[in-house]
Amino acid sequence: MKRIWMTTFLSLTLCAGPCGGRARANDNPPQEKTANPKVYLTRTITPEALVRIYEALGREATGRVAVKLSTGEPGGHHFLQPALVAPLVRKVGGTIVECNTAYGGGRARTADHLKAAADHGFTAIAAVDIMDAEGETALPVEGGRHLAEDYVGKNFLNYDFTVVLSHFKGHAMGGFGGAIKNISIGIASSAGKAWIHSAGKTKNAAEMWSALPPQDDFLESMAEAAKAVADHCGERILYINVMNNLSVDCDAHPAAPEMGDIGILASTDPVALDKACVDLVYASDDPGKVHLIERIESRHGTHTLDHAAAIGLGDPDYELIDIDN
Repeated sequence: MKRIWMTTFLSLTLCAGPCGGRARANDNPPQEKTANPKVYLTRTITPEALVRIYEALGREATGRVAVKLSTGEPGGHHFLQPALVAPLVRKVGGTIVECNTAYGGGRARTADHLKAAADHGFTAIAAVDIMDAEGETALPVEGGRHLAEDYVGKNFLNYDFTVVLSHFKGHAMGGFGGAIKNISIGIASSAGKAWIHSAGKTKNAAEMWSALPPQDDFLESMAEAAKAVADHCGERILYINVMNNLSVDCDAHPAAPEMGDIGILASTDPVALDKACVDLVYASDDPGKVHLIERIESRHGTHTLDHAAAIGLGDPDYELIDIDN
């Protein structure tokens, strides 16, 4: 395996753009620096490569395993396909988990959400659990600026281990979506999604759009909700991002991708993982990257990483390990 340190040039490139001067004061005392988290990379996007990069992490998913992925909005098609993820889901004996949406559409109600999962082929490869079908539970947020608690699907407490399997791409509100978004917005109950989007002002989805906070407050709330989930799981969680179909939008009704696929990345640190994915977009020689970069920068997307690091969710300085070499 080839080891590459990507914490100098690319970090400077990013900070010359959206993150320069955007980070707010870190209220947490500095802690002694340990070894940089490892992020594993393969340029191959196949079911076999997905299993191989999971194995490279060296953290075995045991017990009752939740596999958090997006089953895709009806009419969408860029979500991670069942044929790609099935071998990994079966290897870990996982249950695919989701929560209902807060913005209407075809996944706002449990019956419709399960139908979408079935129509897209996910119920054919594993059981699917809509975790807030019977309610929600609160997880504490340590060190949050906006949230004191994060509301997640009640059934999340039933699982011993979580495999976070994310489609990395752009996002209309967050700039980009990866591991942090998947464990914050994705694991939040329907009301919890409204809570995050409004930075703790309302859990009422109907009121959410009129209560939207400044952009950076939303991004910080997303990082804080993600930290609540990560703290709950401890070492019983791992993160995999698949960088294909790199649209500027989420998987509901995305624009066509304008840059080529990059690969699969994995880490036990969600900040390191999402930062590595952003860095690879910036470092790409694909001219189509300008569209995704514009989406990230126009939404201040890397501020999510700034705040996540400041509150101790993870470390943006990482060691990239190419498992293809």
